[in-house]
Amino acid sequence: MNIRKAILSDAKGIAKVHVESWKSTYKNIIPDEFLEKLSNDQRTDLWNHNISKEGNYVFVAENNESEIIGFADCGKRDRNIDANSGDLTSIYLLEEYQGTGVGKQLLKQLFLQFKELGFNSVFVEVLEDNKTRYFYEYYGANLLKSEKIKIAGVELNLLIYKWKNLDVVLSKF
Repeated sequence: MNIRKAILSDAKGIAKVHVESWKSTYKNIIPDEFLEKLSNDQRTDLWNHNISKEGNYVFVAENNESEIIGFADCGKRDRNIDANSGDLTSIYLLEEYQGTGVGKQLLKQLFLQFKELGFNSVFVEVLEDNKTRYFYEYYGANLLKSEKIKIAGVELNLLIYKWKNLDVVLSKF
């Protein structure tokens, strides 16, 4: 397995992981009709933008055949007004690679990036029904608040977590 910074030519592979992981992660959380309409082409356009966007950092995980099996990205959301803080925007893996340590390595890479950027704290948003929240909690994220959001006409709870000390998180790797 290899973790590296994403380049534009990775957008298609990232999009494939994004669509497939949404379909497995959000099954029985977000309506099937919405998940079935997710498009690799649409997500490829999104990832071309995300990789190119200044202040956004995207990393990929590759298997031994150099296929993208996961990705993670971070930066600072426009609505984040906390000084010296960043946002973990996403970590997604193909289902067969979940629980194998790949997510841990992607998380470590993001926190090394946050440290390089001089951030002291990090926020992450995750749906309450997404079991990834326990992964974030294991690595020390503290629940700040819950908000109601709508996706595909369904009201869901969005949990907002915060890590207050990057060194504590990095010491767990």
